[in-house]
Amino acid sequence: MKALSATKIPTLAIGGIAFACLFLLGLSNTPSEKFDFSNHSIPLDQIFSGGPPKDGIPAIFDPVFIQATQATFLNDQDRVLGLVEGNKTKAYPIKILNWHEIVNDSLSEKPVVVTYCPLCGTGIGFSPMVNNRHLTFGVSGLLYQSDMVMYDHKTESLWSQISMEAIAGPMTGAKLTHIFLEHTTWGEWKKAHPTTLVLSTKTGVLRDYQRDPYLGYAQRADLMFPVKPIDSRFPPKAWVLGLTVGGTFKAYPFSELKKVKSPLHDQIHGQDLHITFNEKAQSASAFDAHGHPLPTVMAFWFAWYAFHPETDVFTMPDAPSNQKTR
Repeated sequence: MKALSATKIPTLAIGGIAFACLFLLGLSNTPSEKFDFSNHSIPLDQIFSGGPPKDGIPAIFDPVFIQATQATFLNDQDRVLGLVEGNKTKAYPIKILNWHEIVNDSLSEKPVVVTYCPLCGTGIGFSPMVNNRHLTFGVSGLLYQSDMVMYDHKTESLWSQISMEAIAGPMTGAKLTHIFLEHTTWGEWKKAHPTTLVLSTKTGVLRDYQRDPYLGYAQRADLMFPVKPIDSRFPPKAWVLGLTVGGTFKAYPFSELKKVKSPLHDQIHGQDLHITFNEKAQSASAFDAHGHPLPTVMAFWFAWYAFHPETDVFTMPDAPSNQKTR
């Protein structure tokens, strides 16, 4: 296996906080972690080091939860990822996920993994059961298309968060099962689920969870790592709701959804569905014709397009009586 060499580039300052970024230029030297790249499904020269080493961003394995009334570290406008299973609900604050990115957990005795990539704005939940094996995941320190690359502890295969697929190692090509997860504000989630449990700041790791290490990043037009292809129809970090139905990808930009009376009725791959949009919370969700929630990805536009350049895109023309897609 050829290894990856890292060359230091100038420090990027975001919101007054400096990031020393390491780009992987080519595949001529080996990273300290020596992941197995002999079997891979993506071009290896598109894998970059994010700076921290393997497990330098510590995933959470024994999460501690508290009641909503105890979550005094959260303000109503703080963002959370929310899971529902039967009458059980859990909220995972972004201000914690910014520092950990992966939570290995369970809900109603079902194993789940909750992930968040700050560079892509993507909060994604999935089942860690693959081929009847219960996998746990850590942060590799690598990036693909500016998106977090995870690794599993059983085989040390590398997994792309957004594609939810193993991209290098023994499990290359294996898929993860996407589960419904809501990306919204704490105020909205708490109002809808007053008995929710909340991930506690007692993570076993010393971090200042009131400090945002990515402060200002979402407001900047530039990206920290190379991504291709790029589409200029929307700003790179414009929010979109991404949906996959029957192999068809479709993006619903928030800038378009706010022009429509919610819910928006649409059809993808012959399936009727409706999209709800909460402009105040800057949150969107998708449901099938029976009202069942569909797994979706809220993402920055650049990230959704980089992984799905063939995506359809919902647009709303000026005339309010018509809706169209392109």
